[in-house]
Amino acid sequence: MPRVLNVGQCVPDHMSISSYLRRKFDADVVKVDSEEDALELVSRGNVDLVLVNRLYDADGASGLQTVQAIASGDEAPPVMLVSNFADAQERAVKAGALLGFGKGEISAAETDEKLASILGS
Repeated sequence: MPRVLNVGQCVPDHMSISSYLRRKFDADVVKVDSEEDALELVSRGNVDLVLVNRLYDADGASGLQTVQAIASGDEAPPVMLVSNFADAQERAVKAGALLGFGKGEISAAETDEKLASILGS
C-alpha cells in the first residue's frame, strides 16, 4: 500500500485528497500541519509521495519552503505542490518537486497519470 504524506491542507481539502487517493490508488494518507512534522516523517522513511499545500491552512506558512527542504534531502521521496497557480508550480519544480496539481484537478485524467507513475495504478 503506498503511503502519502499530505502537508498543510485544511480538513475539507485533506478529506477530498485522501478520499481520492484511497479510492484510486489504495493509498494510506497521513495528514500533518507543519514543515517540522513533515520532515520528521520523511526522515523515518516509508513515504512514497509528499503532497504540500501552497499555503498552510494552520498558519499560512509557505509550502514552497517545505518542498525545497524535502527535495534537497538525501533519498527524498517525490514531492508535489498542491496549487492551481502555474507560477507556484513552476517555483516548486525549480525547487526540486515534480509538477503537481490543483485541488480542482483531483480526479482529472492528467492527475491520475501523474500519480499513477508514483503510486501505481
